[in-house]
Amino acid sequence: MNAADALLENGAKDVYAYISHGVLSGGAAARIAGSRLKELVITDSIQPHETIRGAPNIRTLSIASLIAEAIGRTAAEESVSSLFD
Repeated sequence: MNAADALLENGAKDVYAYISHGVLSGGAAARIAGSRLKELVITDSIQPHETIRGAPNIRTLSIASLIAEAIGRTAAEESVSSLFD
């Protein structure tokens, strides 16, 4: 949030942040909800709690199809790393 504030104070119009595993323990989700971040995008690799689901500027993306594709490719002995090219 400090980085978002610094960017905005130095001319950024909006600040977006992306993380793969939204642990957001303690009061992190509430602090983010009250921050100047336009949007924080997280995956559902960790089950989001109610505070995260209720935050207007936190968006959760499902990774279910990615996991399903990786399992299918592993079973078919195909490349999984090509999913990330």
